[in-house]
Amino acid sequence: MNVYDSERIGELLEAEGYAAAPDAARADVVVLNTCHIREKAAEKVYSDIGRLKASRRPNGIKPVVVVAGCVAQAEGAEIVRRAPAVDVVVGPNAYHRLPAMLKAGGVDTDMPVESKFAVLPPRRAVVPASAFLTVQEGCDKFCTFCVVPYTRGAELSRPADALVAEAEALVAGGARELTLLGQNVNAYRDVTTSFADLLARIAAVRGLVRLRYTTSHPRDMNDELIAAHRDLPQLMPYLHLPVQSGSDRLLKAMNRAHTRASYLAILDRLRAARADIALSGDFIVGFPGETDADFAATLSIVREVGYAQAYSFKYSPRPGTPAATMGEQVPEDVKDARLAELQATIGETALAFNRASVGKRCDVLLERPGRRPGQLIGKSPWLQSVFVVSPSAKIGDIVTVDLIDAQPNSLEGAPVILTRAAA
Repeated sequence: MNVYDSERIGELLEAEGYAAAPDAARADVVVLNTCHIREKAAEKVYSDIGRLKASRRPNGIKPVVVVAGCVAQAEGAEIVRRAPAVDVVVGPNAYHRLPAMLKAGGVDTDMPVESKFAVLPPRRAVVPASAFLTVQEGCDKFCTFCVVPYTRGAELSRPADALVAEAEALVAGGARELTLLGQNVNAYRDVTTSFADLLARIAAVRGLVRLRYTTSHPRDMNDELIAAHRDLPQLMPYLHLPVQSGSDRLLKAMNRAHTRASYLAILDRLRAARADIALSGDFIVGFPGETDADFAATLSIVREVGYAQAYSFKYSPRPGTPAATMGEQVPEDVKDARLAELQATIGETALAFNRASVGKRCDVLLERPGRRPGQLIGKSPWLQSVFVVSPSAKIGDIVTVDLIDAQPNSLEGAPVILTRAAA
């Protein structure tokens, strides 16, 4: 979602006459679009501000420095106090006001009633082969470790008609794959339109070949949505469904509102609907009170599910969240050791998934150049990176390949059939 917001900020400023600078050293305006999920991400903002403060353009004029996003929302004027080099602070729900703020400076962390999406300019005429589309923002779940409800606000769904129109514009601009975004994307609802309904409407956009979505919450994986994985050929066989821990005791402390068993039951229903679905998840190690037994339960659920990939993090206390004041905070060295063991286990399941893919024939949407001459990199239906050497292929093409070799983070595909992107 931060990538999407950054793209929209760029489009907003381009509509005001700005052009992208080749690098920060030659920019008149530098926007740092920030994440507040983990302490490390938040602290990186200040180190970046320090580097910008030390740099000046050849004429000696310093750039206007903007801090946007969730750190801006959480810390507001404190950012300017701590880093006087910052000229503008704007939250994720107010960045449509940025052009005016560049002239006047200041701090805007309001969560306005009007939707920023109604004010933002149209999407660029030319977009990547795989593009993002935010359909839902905010969170009502209030997991005890998470700052998102405080920085992004309550769950808000965009009007379905506007989303279909934006999807049509993205496909007209060159997108062949769309990923629908939201903090709890499967909580989407617009009057009588459910998330499954929205998927069906966007899947029907002429020229759209692939459809994905992220990030989902287990509480919102209903039967209608699971059936969409069976019924919509454009919906790729991949689902990112965070579980966070394999321990019921910790899941309750996290306020996740699901159990290990209920989560696994959802996965069983998904696999019954789409047997080849690839699964991804999020995991936190070192949550307050996590014991060796709790951590072992997390390792066991990773092995039981057999994730194609997963994201794992050390617990990071976020100010204002209930978990930050809980007792039994886990020492950093224990977190480090557990994270290393968890990531090794995830690596084993991901490699096993990739190796099991060897011998399959699938379509790969080419998205970027590889390191070697003539090599292009794209994504399989299961979101695996696939390296392809095809002298006649170009970015945006879809190549049918035989998967012939597997590594922990990628596969090699031998081209069989090439389908050109529309001119």
